[in-house]
Amino acid sequence: MKASPVLISVVLVFATILGYAYSADPDPVRDFATGLSTFTLRNIFKNGEVSSDTGGIRAATNPQNFPAVRTQGLSVVRFKMVPCGSNLPHTHPRASEVLSLLSGGPLQVGFVDTTGASHIDILYPGDLTVFPRGVLHFELNVGSVKAEYLSALNSENPGTLTSSEALFHIPLRALATSLNVDKKTVNSLNSTVPRYAPGLKKTANSGCVPGRDISTAF
Repeated sequence: MKASPVLISVVLVFATILGYAYSADPDPVRDFATGLSTFTLRNIFKNGEVSSDTGGIRAATNPQNFPAVRTQGLSVVRFKMVPCGSNLPHTHPRASEVLSLLSGGPLQVGFVDTTGASHIDILYPGDLTVFPRGVLHFELNVGSVKAEYLSALNSENPGTLTSSEALFHIPLRALATSLNVDKKTVNSLNSTVPRYAPGLKKTANSGCVPGRDISTAF
């Protein structure tokens, strides 16, 4: 099957970016890890680290399922997100991320920087965006069709910390003070928070309607 020009362009752009970016991992001391028999991972949605949830399917590389990434300071994640599906707000403490929407959507994406300023945008097929290392960021399919997108990160083990799950591991008094609510309200909120899993979420309470309010303001 002949590769599409869009996919070829995305791969070339990612290769250029990763080639010039400083890796978050230590510099390699050899061309590649010893003992490799292949540099190709066939069908990431079958052989990658795959998770399926209410918001869609996520498939990622890691040094175990794709040994060729060892010592190379990179990893890749593919997503198939349903309308109103979301990749919950999270951080990667060890990597920056480049994301490209391949088809469908559009996606509302964004991050919050260390000054507290938000940077929100709408991505259409062929668009790319960057999430700087360690910042809180998210993706939401605001379109009426499935969104397929690809992320590349400059670490073989970027780490993922989901904000909602992490927040409720803070002691109750400290969290109540931070949110300026009483402890009963904190406990009530905690009972509704999705528990962390490396999957995409969709809930009935979000107010998202597929194809409506395609804007950075919502």
